[in-house]
Amino acid sequence: MSHYHAVVWIDHREAHVMHISPDDVEASIIRPAKPHQKLHSKRGADKGGAVGTGRAKEDESFYHEVVEALKGAQEILVVGPANAKLSLIKHIHSHDHQFSDKVIGIETVDHPTDAQLVSYARKYFAAADRMRPQ
Repeated sequence: MSHYHAVVWIDHREAHVMHISPDDVEASIIRPAKPHQKLHSKRGADKGGAVGTGRAKEDESFYHEVVEALKGAQEILVVGPANAKLSLIKHIHSHDHQFSDKVIGIETVDHPTDAQLVSYARKYFAAADRMRPQ
């Protein structure tokens, strides 16, 4: 994909990756191989999580697929309703360093439609462009 801007809306169940330009959008949806499940017991080890956390282990392959879908973008906005967006950022810093400087924003956004997400991203990128020295 050859668009300069990309936005990714992510939670633990799926990621919507949109490469956008003023008059075009290329969209894809990525889902993890194994559905995310919050563990309610404190004995997470017997269900694949860390002992005592009550949380499932992060799916690094899911985050890697999301990063692969973002290739080609020069500026990336990461949004989502909860912690998955932060987990994606941690993954980028740990495993995909070349994308670290391309992430220009991280925002909390609930569950928009794809059209609302594209509109939000276009406004965000326009405002970010105005803030940069010309």
